[in-house]
Amino acid sequence: MNTTERRKERIDRSIKVRTGGLYAISSWREIAYLIGPRLVLILGVLILPLLMPNLYWQRVLCNMGIFAMLALSFDFLAHNVGLVCLGGAFFTGVGGYISGVLNSYYGIPPILSIPIASLGGGLLCTLLLLPTLSLRGIYFAIITIVYPIGAVRVIKALNIFGSTEGLTALATLPNIWVETYLVLGVSLVALFALRRLVNEEYGLVLVGVRDNDQAVRASGINITWYKAQAVFISSTIGCFTGSYLSVLYGWTGLSQFALDFSILPIAATVVGGAGTLVGPLLGAFILTPLSELLRAMGTWRILSYCVILLAFILFRPEGLMEYFQRKYHQFEQWREV
Repeated sequence: MNTTERRKERIDRSIKVRTGGLYAISSWREIAYLIGPRLVLILGVLILPLLMPNLYWQRVLCNMGIFAMLALSFDFLAHNVGLVCLGGAFFTGVGGYISGVLNSYYGIPPILSIPIASLGGGLLCTLLLLPTLSLRGIYFAIITIVYPIGAVRVIKALNIFGSTEGLTALATLPNIWVETYLVLGVSLVALFALRRLVNEEYGLVLVGVRDNDQAVRASGINITWYKAQAVFISSTIGCFTGSYLSVLYGWTGLSQFALDFSILPIAATVVGGAGTLVGPLLGAFILTPLSELLRAMGTWRILSYCVILLAFILFRPEGLMEYFQRKYHQFEQWREV
């Protein structure tokens, strides 16, 4: 009796093979194949605010955009430069306080305070982190997590910027629609801008710095300058979230340095898929509303996070986005061995 063994074979779709590095398109079907996922993402994000049932969930959607940008910032630095930054809360706090000071002390409206706080905060954070750029791995991560903790101590000790009370009665945006579409629009722009950046020659240099900084230095490239540029890009995105938070709630305080702004973006990156950029955005869009749904559990919510992260690390370490991309670009068939 003849028995044949069969195994499942995974094969790339033809359009994927032909467009790995070059857009070779021969039909509208192939065009739809290439731009379909991007259109689904863009249209889904733009339509999402219209589906929110009330003001509370619209604010949750704003928080989703905030954590999505922080996750993008973390993933860009960690995967493309090799700098694991646990100080995302420092970026948020600096941006929030700069925006709050500009509005509270000088009367600058949000339309100007947000971009000034984003760029100015990014520059300030880069200068403060400049001495640490020679560190790598766990050493850089430990130093960065000290910055938000130290900032809180300094503000309390010097009794500045409202101390523990914070800066109140700040100017806000006109309405919830402007608030929602501003953060979602900027998060999409940041996503596609970073995707374009890392696929250019500049991104290749950053990856080289991550993989073998000594070889890059030996070729005559100033790796500290490239690291500083990457930190500026990442911190500018983070400072935008802080400045946006200050005008969203009309208040800036020490809670903007809370470690939630450091930890949840990392969790979103693990869930969505590190190194994909769109994966952290997807992870943030999953974990942020989940966090709100689990709020009634109190401290048990932390245990829920641990279980979710443990499950992903053990059973889906590449994250959701890698899995979805693989399923989209490949098909499976049984073949006789």
